[in-house]
Amino acid sequence: MGFPEITRLSPNRDATPPHERLGVLFHHSVTSFDDTIALMLRPASKVSYHCLIGVDGTRCTLVPDKQIAWHAGASSFLGRTRCNDFLLGVAFAGDTNHAPLTDAQVASALEWLAARWTGHGWTPDRMTDHRQVSPGRKDDLNPIEWIRLHAAIAGKFGSGSV
Repeated sequence: MGFPEITRLSPNRDATPPHERLGVLFHHSVTSFDDTIALMLRPASKVSYHCLIGVDGTRCTLVPDKQIAWHAGASSFLGRTRCNDFLLGVAFAGDTNHAPLTDAQVASALEWLAARWTGHGWTPDRMTDHRQVSPGRKDDLNPIEWIRLHAAIAGKFGSGSV
C-alpha cells in the first residue's frame, strides 16, 4: 500500500535511556494532523508521539523509535508504570469520541506495525490505548474504535509474530 511518510522531529523526547519498544500505546490527538504536528514541535507543549497518522493515512514521525516520546503521562501497563519508557506512542489525528477512525488510518497503522512487529516480537496483548493505561484520566481511544483497531491488529498479526 505504501502510505506517505514525513518526518518532523519534536524536541519533546529523551534520547537516553534507549526506548524498550515492548509494545504500542494508541492515542487520538483531538486536533487535525497539521495542528498536532505544530503542537508537537513546540518545546513548551512537553508532549510528543513517535508517529501521528492523518485521516488519509499519511504518517508523520515525530520521535525516532529508539528514543522516548512524551505521550503517556501517569500510566501503567503490564504491571509497570512510566509507559513512555517501553510503549511506542502512535496517535490518530482527530477525536475518536466524535468521529471514527478512517479506513486509511487503520490500514496505515497496520502498515506501520508490520514494519516493526516481528523484530520486536510483539503480540496483540502488547497493544493498548491511552484510556486503558490512564483510567479516569484519559478517554482515548473511544472504546468502540479501540475494539475495531485491536480486532484489525489481531486479524492481521494473529496471536503470535508474523
